[in-house]
Amino acid sequence: MLETSARLLKLLSLLQATRDWTGRELSERLGVTTRTVRNDVERLRALGYPVHATPGVAGGYRLGAGAKLPPLLLDDDEAVAVALSLSGQDSETARRALGKLEQVLPSRLRHRVTALQEVAVGTTAELDPEVTVQIVNACRARERLRFDYVKFDGEADRREVEPYRLVHTRGRWYLIAWDVGRQDWRTFRADRVRPRVPTGPRFAPRELPDVQAHLEKGLATAAWRFRATVTVHAPAEQVAAKVPAALVEATGERECRLTAGADTPEMLAVYLGMLGCSFSVDGPPELVRHLGMTADRFRAAINTAEHG
Repeated sequence: MLETSARLLKLLSLLQATRDWTGRELSERLGVTTRTVRNDVERLRALGYPVHATPGVAGGYRLGAGAKLPPLLLDDDEAVAVALSLSGQDSETARRALGKLEQVLPSRLRHRVTALQEVAVGTTAELDPEVTVQIVNACRARERLRFDYVKFDGEADRREVEPYRLVHTRGRWYLIAWDVGRQDWRTFRADRVRPRVPTGPRFAPRELPDVQAHLEKGLATAAWRFRATVTVHAPAEQVAAKVPAALVEATGERECRLTAGADTPEMLAVYLGMLGCSFSVDGPPELVRHLGMTADRFRAAINTAEHG
């Protein structure tokens, strides 16, 4: 039988599972009588834990919210997630809370947090813990990562990469890696990565490109079915202010290159129409055709207005 203090911790852990427990279920889990369960519940209440009880056959116990914050039990994954979330926040309150948490983390968890912090840039978001650990371990060990990948159109693909960073932006995590098959840097949505085991051989580290610039360039086109690179005859700052979701690179004082993507050529044409300045387009062919048809409709509308 568990000692009283250990049993209370076990009981608290069960109650924090956000479900109702009957007295019989708790007694079976803890190896004690239902009377002992009732006594332990009273002990938790005396410590500040608001344990709610519902009488009757369908009744049970549930941990509720209280007027003050009692001690909290976290499992390994929850503790790592909280630590990473705090480390990504630039505030004195977050730093104090992180310091308190790191003080009590077991060494195995401190190593996991450190590993994630070294290769993860940005605040945390929902990620499969197993996938995260596999990606992070491959990044730290400099081992090739083989994985199945679901592309934006739903088609499955298999990749082999040299992984370098996990970066969080626009509410998602992305893996920045050197694609072995394509011999170029690529960006992958981490939630679409399904690692395969074992990992590949070790690789010699390459010079990592500017992470933020590479990510912005990848996001400007990677998630879209149609992509276009357009020369715009206007300052880069002016164009970027009008189309913030696209990648804009200055090529001169009054000229820039705009890279944008969309699910349809019509939407790409809308982006270009928002620019309010002249531009030239080389492709894709679907966009060129749509711009031609749009121009014909506009000319017809003008002729009707002038001669109507």
